[in-house]
Amino acid sequence: MPSNISILPADVTVFERGWLSSNNILICGAESCALVDSGYATHSAQTLALVASALNGRPLDLLLNTHLHSDHCGGNAALQQAYPALTTLIPPGHSAFVKDWNPNALTYTPTGQTCPQFRFDGVLHDGSEMRLGDTLWQVHTAPGHDPHSVILFEPVSRVLISADALWERGFGVVFPELEGVEAFHEVGLTLDLIETLAPAVVIPGHGAVFTSVTTSLAAARARLRSFTENPSWHILHAAKVLLKFKLLELQSQPRASLIAWALATPYFSQIHQTHYSQTDMQEWAGALIDDLVRVGAATQDGQMIHNTG
Repeated sequence: MPSNISILPADVTVFERGWLSSNNILICGAESCALVDSGYATHSAQTLALVASALNGRPLDLLLNTHLHSDHCGGNAALQQAYPALTTLIPPGHSAFVKDWNPNALTYTPTGQTCPQFRFDGVLHDGSEMRLGDTLWQVHTAPGHDPHSVILFEPVSRVLISADALWERGFGVVFPELEGVEAFHEVGLTLDLIETLAPAVVIPGHGAVFTSVTTSLAAARARLRSFTENPSWHILHAAKVLLKFKLLELQSQPRASLIAWALATPYFSQIHQTHYSQTDMQEWAGALIDDLVRVGAATQDGQMIHNTG
């Protein structure tokens, strides 16, 4: 549902989505309207309906992606088709892969996720300012969760669009770490940047808008310390997040089919081979499902696995 939360500027509307899709932020001024992030592909129809209802006949002029994970840009293609004059801006890091459309390099194929091909018209430069609605927003790089992610900050109202760099109780999976690239340090630097910006209100990539920034930063840093001290916890957490994401998409799936999907998905093979090769991969995938059921993130009815929450 769209929510014009009273703590936000009047020109900012947040569509708080379920965890399969990122939140969408619509910023409409006197002359133009911009949308930040577009959700997952299977929710594109809902994204279009939410945006059209809020625009109430106005055009959508600008689309920005904080980063190019499938849950943040999966609706790009549908929005571009619905609004042919739409200008789309993305972070520069993977722009060549979008231009030549390489779903492997963009991680959609390796993670077993869906993202229809979209175009872009320009890139978001670190340290730049751009007008969204009636105000100027700052673009800051925010590596960690994704090495090419950006966050957006409006210094007058002190509203931060934090993407997956900061949630109310944590941050997103640090994907470079799954590929053997050290990135926990970058997570810490991004949290330091957010603290320096001193936002009054944070619109996260997932979950509700919040103002408890000091508490959230402390929780994120505690989570980062636990992952840094015990990297295996992060790896296991990431594997379960990827599995849960697929279950969010499918909602229900035979246990054997869900295991078969994991066995055929390159990211799972990479994680297993690097960190859990001493365990049979099918048994390992089954144990991940059991963990999701144990903590209430899924239920099992006979041989069917169902999403919860």
